[in-house]
Amino acid sequence: MKKVIIRDKTKIPPFNEPARGLRVLNKPLWLYQRDVLAKYCTMEVEVNSFDEIAVDDEEVLVYRDNLFFDGPFIDAFISAARASGKACRVAFAPDDKAIVAHALPLQSGIRREGDVFVADLWYFPRGIDEKPMPLVIDTQATEIGFYNIPAYMAADAKDLVYHVPLRAFLSIENWVHILMANSPFGILAEGARMERELTKPSVQLKILARSLLERKQLLSCSALVKVGKDTQIDPTAIIQGPTLIGDNVKIHAGAVIVNSIIGNNVNVMQGTQLCLSVVSDGCYMLFRSALFMSVLMERSTVAQNACLHLCVIGRDSFVGAGTTFTDFNLIPKPLRTMHQGELRPVGRTVMGGCVGHNCRIGADLTIYPCRTIESDSVLVRSDERAVIVKNVSYEDSDHHRLREGHRHPRLYPRD
Repeated sequence: MKKVIIRDKTKIPPFNEPARGLRVLNKPLWLYQRDVLAKYCTMEVEVNSFDEIAVDDEEVLVYRDNLFFDGPFIDAFISAARASGKACRVAFAPDDKAIVAHALPLQSGIRREGDVFVADLWYFPRGIDEKPMPLVIDTQATEIGFYNIPAYMAADAKDLVYHVPLRAFLSIENWVHILMANSPFGILAEGARMERELTKPSVQLKILARSLLERKQLLSCSALVKVGKDTQIDPTAIIQGPTLIGDNVKIHAGAVIVNSIIGNNVNVMQGTQLCLSVVSDGCYMLFRSALFMSVLMERSTVAQNACLHLCVIGRDSFVGAGTTFTDFNLIPKPLRTMHQGELRPVGRTVMGGCVGHNCRIGADLTIYPCRTIESDSVLVRSDERAVIVKNVSYEDSDHHRLREGHRHPRLYPRD
């Protein structure tokens, strides 16, 4: 089958880069898409619009390159489309909780048409020669969340619930979607699929046998914790799966890692805590730093005692010691973030912040929920700037304070 990729050149703030190059589950989005489709597609063509697609009689899959979809979703879509024998366009039921709660906010790529939501993913069995029909795919959302919370954090405990899809699909148009693709729709989805597998007695026996053979706790055995080559793990580190650890990783004493992805050439120092997070290739986690449901893109550093909750950090960025990204609004107002030039609700009760690429964030800063720091920015703590209460653009950052000849380079301009 041939695949046709429609380029989406819209830059995602604060990264100032199109979605296709941003990191999802430790891969650029374009590479993740290619790997998911590898067993179906043998050739590909890139175009700028649907109208540029050549008309022929081949079986073809068409999609926009800012879409995130996982293997189970594509398997379900292609299987159902082929079975129908007709041209199809992906669609979702109006009561699909994963789509309504998490995919619809801050985007326009998934839109209502008639009785369903549709998106820019098409299947044509004999070339583009007929109008596609909507093909509804159930994401099989399962409820996972934090139920035992104080009443002042949410009027209803379900405000802190995620509807995790076993078949994930997103249109990435905002930094919040990068967080969703990596954690709730990525790591949490994999955990939910694992829980479903664990209901099978044969799987339970296999994992139990592996844990007894290795003399490890069930969640820490090699059936659930995959470790790459030349990786060194201190015996006092606690690691629970499903967790994927890459090659040439160093995990030091007292580290706690739960249901996370760690890329290649990563250093996780003493006392670091990672939960439901993605740490991409070449990152450096200093001692006692902590990530919860957060994403580090490649070659970024989080210094000692820094704390990140529901955050996204771009590539080649540095977060200084003791810096804290808060995730809960102390004032009972909806959390909002910038989208298409205006503040819009994120649809969540708790949400952290986002740092672009090539940033330098100094020590001991506090960053309010949903604030963004544009790529190439430099932030230095001062009496006037100890708490980040507004979004920070490159022009508003402290890059101008650096001496001539030592200016921080701007690599990701808006235009």
